[in-house]
Amino acid sequence: IPYEPLHIVTDQALNAEIQKGEEGLLDRVFRLIVEEIKFADPDWSQRIALESLNVDSFAQAWFAERKQRDPFDWAEKNLQEVERNKRENHTVPWRYVILRLHEAVQEIVPHLNEHDHKRFSKGLARVFIDNYATIPSESIRRLLALREAGIIHILALGEDYEMEINESRTVLKTEDNSYSFDVFIDARGQRPLKVKDIPFPGLREQLQKTGDEIPDVGEDYTLQQPEDIRGRVAFGALPWLMHDQPFVQGLTACAEIGEAMARAVVKPASRARRRLSFNQM
Repeated sequence: IPYEPLHIVTDQALNAEIQKGEEGLLDRVFRLIVEEIKFADPDWSQRIALESLNVDSFAQAWFAERKQRDPFDWAEKNLQEVERNKRENHTVPWRYVILRLHEAVQEIVPHLNEHDHKRFSKGLARVFIDNYATIPSESIRRLLALREAGIIHILALGEDYEMEINESRTVLKTEDNSYSFDVFIDARGQRPLKVKDIPFPGLREQLQKTGDEIPDVGEDYTLQQPEDIRGRVAFGALPWLMHDQPFVQGLTACAEIGEAMARAVVKPASRARRRLSFNQM
């Protein structure tokens, strides 16, 4: 089912802000986001004092109540809400508008300066990811059952920790503690990768000679550099596209990338994708 259109954060509005330049772009777009959320759900907007928030404090307000609760108690409460909404065919307006916003707002990411790119990653990006990263109800029920049986619990590491991966175990170290695991599954999600991370030696060597840390990819996802392979190698690997598409994921995105590659067979790219320097990521 296609998303309902946004009323304020439209392509035209975003392009107009982009044309004004990178200085203040993130803050200008956030004001549009505020108006869009207020339009969709004025009650929720008033409850979190949305008008008083900025692009940095919005994420703090988003997670504030959750941080004060036991994570399993919060999960159980959220599960009950989800099941009730499914029975009643109810769509939560503020959740739905933020879901629709994340893909639209992603278009400004390549145009942000380094400072605002970091602010976006620490704030709005986390809100968007938290909102769309849904988990099946059955999985939540299983986690709650495991916790009730005393099988699992949560360790809060904070942001300052180290991970050592050895042959037989993985060790997590914080300032105060050290935790050792025989089996460790890292489910933190994919991170952006550089040219040096490409697993194909020949292609990696060719791209490293260009001096670019991120592959130069056209709008049809074919490599634009080096010149002798321009348009001949399709490069749609998601970890190397995340520098300017931070939310690229899922079957829909893969299908769109595949279609662009297919078109490249008969028509070369008309322009290169806007690329960030790696220190902006």
